[in-house]
Order: sequence, then C-alpha cells, then structure tokens
Amino acid sequence: MPLTRDQIVRRAARELRDGYYVNLGIGIPTLVANAIPPGIEVVLQSENGILGLGPFPSEDQVDPDLINAGKQTVTVLSGAAFFSSADSFGMIRSGKIDLAILGAMQVSERGDLANWMIPGAMVKGMGGAMDLAAGSRRLVVTMEHVARNGELKILRDCTLPLTGVACVDRIITDRAVIDVTPAGLELVERAPGLTVEDIQAVTGVRLIVAGEVPEMRV
Repeated sequence: MPLTRDQIVRRAARELRDGYYVNLGIGIPTLVANAIPPGIEVVLQSENGILGLGPFPSEDQVDPDLINAGKQTVTVLSGAAFFSSADSFGMIRSGKIDLAILGAMQVSERGDLANWMIPGAMVKGMGGAMDLAAGSRRLVVTMEHVARNGELKILRDCTLPLTGVACVDRIITDRAVIDVTPAGLELVERAPGLTVEDIQAVTGVRLIVAGEVPEMRV
C-alpha cells in the first residue's frame, strides 16, 4: 500500500546527516523538522532569515511573530540566529546548504523540477525554490507519486514551468524512492506491499531496476 504522509516524512528524515545545514520546503518537507532521528544534530535554515529552526510549536508555544518562509508558526532552538533575507539567500547561493528537501508537482527523468506554479491558478510566488534548486549541494523531493486528479507526476519531460533543470538527486514518494542517475531514474526502494510493476504502472518513464529492490523502512 502507498505510504501515509507521516511515513513519507519519516523516510525523508533518514536523508539527514549529522552536522548538515538543511532547508525544508513548504508542505510535506516542513514536517521533517518533527522527525529528526535521535543522535542526529542538524541546523534548519529558513529563507526569511532564521538559522536554528526547531519542531513545530504546540498550541501553548505559538508565537505569531515567529514564522518560516511559508508563513507557518515555528519554534527556534537555543542559539538560533535571525538575519535579513539577503544574508539568508547569500547562504543558499554560495552553496552553504548541504541538503534541501522540497515538494514537487512534477519531476522529469533528468531531474528537472517543477514546483512553483500551475498555469491559471493563483500563485503567491516561487519563494526560494529556484535558489535552493540551484544552490543546494543535494536536493531531495518529497511528494505523492500521482496527483489527486490521477495525472502522473514523474515524467519524461515536465509540462509545468520549471523551477530548476537537472537539479533533483532523489525522489521520495508514497510509493517509492527513486534516484536520478546519468542513465535515467533508478528505483532503489519500494513501499511495503507494492511490486516493481505496481510502481512502474504509475510512473511516466521507464525505471531502471538493478536487481532486487528492497522495501522502504518506515
């Protein structure tokens, strides 16, 4: 069966490494802040000028003046720093972010990312996604494998406006973990109970399958 959102988050949190500086995008990625594995210390950065984000606040911790780039209320850890958006984007553009975890509407077989607009829909802006796609050392996408209307989201070519070209390193969905390689998209993990054929049937490009594909540990 496909993973729940919480299971996607827990799998994405396994991408974190001790000492990483990490940026979490809007949607599923933001929830990774609440699933950091024990023994792992990472520093979470927000484009609006925060270094040292903590977990999402409980009701009694909410401070309406303390928000992330997605306008969500957040907490900060001891020693957190606040600074201008200019300084924040300087960190991103100079390659100081070890890992960005972003949501996506579409990803191509080359690792192109489309995640900032749907033509004809209301758009608040692309936020920091374009800078993160270009400046992060590693980019992981988390998303549902198939859109709510049934359209495929992993395609030969993106049909939505691009956020970045050949920028995605790994895709984590509710059905699979897929790596972007020079030869194409390689299936490296599958959701428990799903077969390779199940995943291929909802993927718009032929997946590379090298041997036995293990189940995702969630």
